[in-house]
Amino acid sequence: QVQLVESGGGLVQAGGSLRLSCAASGRTFSSLGWFRQAPGKEREFVALISWSGGRISYADSVKGRFTISRDNAKNTVYLQMNNLKPEDTAIYRCAAGGRYYYGNDPADFGSWGQGTQVTVSS
Repeated sequence: QVQLVESGGGLVQAGGSLRLSCAASGRTFSSLGWFRQAPGKEREFVALISWSGGRISYADSVKGRFTISRDNAKNTVYLQMNNLKPEDTAIYRCAAGGRYYYGNDPADFGSWGQGTQVTVSS
């Protein structure tokens, strides 16, 4: 089991940047993903990074604007979000998948953080 705690959310103007962090404890040898959910919408995959950091994937909606990275010495995954848009407004949650899992189906992620709110004003 992996315990996950997100931080770094907040209110930012369109075009601005935020960096989210996800601190992991427990069994941390996992792929870690970021998901988001806006009010009235389904949970949406954002990005994933493998345990080694060698495999990374992004949703088309964030490619070129968001960057996922991890520091295994600190058991932390980051999501650098640049050129934010109002449609990026959501609760962002990190989730742990299997060590060799590279997909984006929320049902395949066993551990979830509580989430951090990101609000982008126009």
